[in-house]
Amino acid sequence: MPKLPIVADFKDLDKGDTELVGGKGANLAEIYHAGFPVPPGFVVTVEAYDLFLQENDLIHKIYDILGSLDVNDPAQLEEASKRIQRMILTSKVPADVSQKTISSYKKLSGFMKNSLVAVRSSATAEDMPGTSFAGQQVTFLDIKGEANVINKLRECWASLFTARSIYYRVMNKIVHEKVKIAVVVQKMVQSDVSGVMFSIDPVTNDKDRIIIESVWGLGEMIVQGSVVPDTYVVQKGTFAILSKEISDQSIRLSRINGKTKEFEVPKKLRDRQK
Repeated sequence: MPKLPIVADFKDLDKGDTELVGGKGANLAEIYHAGFPVPPGFVVTVEAYDLFLQENDLIHKIYDILGSLDVNDPAQLEEASKRIQRMILTSKVPADVSQKTISSYKKLSGFMKNSLVAVRSSATAEDMPGTSFAGQQVTFLDIKGEANVINKLRECWASLFTARSIYYRVMNKIVHEKVKIAVVVQKMVQSDVSGVMFSIDPVTNDKDRIIIESVWGLGEMIVQGSVVPDTYVVQKGTFAILSKEISDQSIRLSRINGKTKEFEVPKKLRDRQK
C-alpha cells in the first residue's frame, strides 16, 4: 500500500478523497477540476493529523477521556473538551509535517513571501447524510508567517474536540474515532461581498433548486451565523431567480490596515442587495 501524503495539492485530489482531505478539501479539488476559479492552496491531510496523534501518544489519552464522558453533564463535557484541546495545543507538530507544510506555504507565497492565507478545518464527517457539521470546526483568516500557519494548524486539529463537536457526535451516534480532520490552506481573497452556494436546497433537499446566501465583507460571518445573509432561490437549468430576501446588515468582517475585524457597514449599504 503506497504511503499517504502529508500535504496534497488540489490538482492531485478529487471528490473521492474525503477520507484523506475531508469534505472541504475534496470539494475544493472537485471545483478546481471543473474549471472554476479557486484560490490557490494545499491541504495538510488526515495522514498529518494521525502522525501528530501517534508521535505525541495522544490517541489513547483522548479516547479514554471521551469513553468515560457523560455529555449530558455540561461541566464534565466542558472540562473534557478543555483537557483534550490543551493536550493538542501543547504537543509538538512532527518535523516531517512541519517541514512539508512550511515548504508548501513558501511555494504558495512565491516571490511575495509570507502571503496572507486562510487556514480552514476540513473534517471527514462534513458531508455525512443527515448531519450538519458546518461551522463546528474553526477557520482562521489572514494568517501570515510560517510559525503562525503551524500554530493555526494545531488549533484546527484541536477544534475537532470542542464541547459542541463532542456533544454533536454523541447525539448523532457518530463514533469519535471515525471522524478525523485535515486542514486547507489557501491564499486570501479580499472581498467586498462573499457568499455560500448550495447545489441542493439544504432545507427541503430539492435537487432542482440552488440556494445562494451573501453578505458584505468576508463570508465567515455566514458560517458563524453572526449575521442574516441575503438569500436567493435559483431554478436549476434556467437559472431563473425564484425568490430573494434582502437582509439589513449592520456589521461586516473585513481586513483593513493589516487587521481582520468587525466594522460597521455604511448606512447607505445596509439594506442594499449584495
